[in-house]
Amino acid sequence: MKLIAYCRRIPLTFRVPALVAVLMLFISAIISERVLSRLYETQKQHMAAVVGTYLDGLSTALIPPVLRGDIWETFDILDRTPSTYGALSPLETIVTGRDGRVLASSHPKSVAPLAELPAEYADRATPSEGMQIDWDKRTGFGRRDLLYQGSSVGAIHASFDISHLIAERREVLNTLLATNAALAIAFATVGYLLARRMVQPVKTLADHMRSGASATPRPIALEEFPRREGEFAELFHGFNALVEAERERSALTLKLAEEEKLASLGRLASSMAHEINNPLGGLFNCIDTLKRHGADETVRETSLSLLERGLTGIRDVVRAALATYRADRTGRPLTLQDLDDVRLLVGPEIARRQQSLTWDRCPETPSLAKLSGVAVRQALLNLVLNASAAAGDGGKVSVQSRCDFESCALVLAVGDSGPGLSSHAIEMLVAPDPGPASRLGNGLGLWMVRKMVDEAGGWIRVGKSEGAGALVELHLPLKDALEVNHAA
Repeated sequence: MKLIAYCRRIPLTFRVPALVAVLMLFISAIISERVLSRLYETQKQHMAAVVGTYLDGLSTALIPPVLRGDIWETFDILDRTPSTYGALSPLETIVTGRDGRVLASSHPKSVAPLAELPAEYADRATPSEGMQIDWDKRTGFGRRDLLYQGSSVGAIHASFDISHLIAERREVLNTLLATNAALAIAFATVGYLLARRMVQPVKTLADHMRSGASATPRPIALEEFPRREGEFAELFHGFNALVEAERERSALTLKLAEEEKLASLGRLASSMAHEINNPLGGLFNCIDTLKRHGADETVRETSLSLLERGLTGIRDVVRAALATYRADRTGRPLTLQDLDDVRLLVGPEIARRQQSLTWDRCPETPSLAKLSGVAVRQALLNLVLNASAAAGDGGKVSVQSRCDFESCALVLAVGDSGPGLSSHAIEMLVAPDPGPASRLGNGLGLWMVRKMVDEAGGWIRVGKSEGAGALVELHLPLKDALEVNHAA
């Protein structure tokens, strides 16, 4: 497995030539084996034909002296034979009689007349019309029966030097090895050049896709297109069209997100106007009281206290609105004050609809530095506004924030007494890959909530609230488990 994983890390421009070279060597080995086998059969057949001619000539000349048992005449014939068959390179020729004993041999010093046939000849089951080759000893063995009137009167046993055949096989083998190596190198070189040329467009496309994963994808320049039109050129055109569509989609998404923020702000504007106008009426009354009765210390202190409380309330509302809808340029982390600001912002809308709001915030929360303050408060505000709209006039809305120490996450739960979420809305929040149909009729509010949770590395759970409506829980991971356990 490690070898396979290592091979996969090798660039394709090297893997393809290596595969071609290995395949070429494999094919060459098969071809070489077939060539050598054919050469072996050809050499054996040729050797058998020559040996047959040699033994045929000897048998014709040897039958008369063998019938008479004439040792000297038999030896004389054997002694004159090498000069005639020098190209055959006979090593030794032995003639045996009816009893199987040696009658004469070409080397009487090593094989004496009337001696037993040497074991290296006797042990070989060489057929009468054939031969055997011992490649290890570089020797060929032949045998021919001497027949007279259909009866065997003796036999000829011969051995031959086959070194020239082995040298021929070695020469052919070396030629095959050199040729196959040259062809393997040539095919590997050609394969490398072709693979490099073929992979270059893929590498260009991979580089652009890799750069698009970490930043905004950029189209492929025309200079990087293949010279000829083909599949890769069409692929490049398709990639550029995809990049252009992604840019348009991103621009449209940003535009719609901004419009969603403005729409949310518009929904709050009317109720916030009452929240601001009501204190303003009292402030003007305080100012009129100060003008008329400012000399009275008690009246003056009471009026100034009312002025301070009224201006503080207006300041908090304006500050919360600005912090929610102003672009986040500082990357400010989430704080508990952000959650309180959301409560302040939805207060007028809740009051306008005559709804009851249950707000339960965990007093002790570990570090929230990992979470974006603007993103989380915007998502929470969207959920609370959606819950208020679903609950209707006189309904109930509940918001709870707590710390889940087991999963090391901040949990924001928003519930309502409405009819519950639609299947498309639930798919938008919890599906691993929500489809385009899940956005139908849901606006961008839930989509922005899902986007914030995904970017934070969290997850969403949708259930039923105590009021039989929907309960949406955002599980947002905190900085680390150590701080959570410490806070616990």
